[in-house]
Amino acid sequence: MITLTDSASTKVKELMEAEGQPDLFLRVAVRPGGCSGLSYDMFFDTERAEDDVVARFGDVEVLVDPASAQYLQGASLDYKDGLQGAGFTISNPNAQRTCGCGQSFS
Repeated sequence: MITLTDSASTKVKELMEAEGQPDLFLRVAVRPGGCSGLSYDMFFDTERAEDDVVARFGDVEVLVDPASAQYLQGASLDYKDGLQGAGFTISNPNAQRTCGCGQSFS
């Protein structure tokens, strides 16, 4: 299951609060596509499936479907805000190679 750093958890909570819906979850998934074969997908969701893998990081609940969970085992989601820009990054020890954009892996 993917983990969230404190920085990522704080930023996700801020973004969820800005949405104004108290019943949101962060869904992280792996989808076919991208220049390396697989790509990450993150979005707010209100639907929970029975077989979702669920983890809580502070006030943030993260859902991952079982097919994606196998690719995200040991991965971590971080958020950085600095001079080079701001954004979320996923560090995934299961990725054998990644593309230049950082959103695609195999």
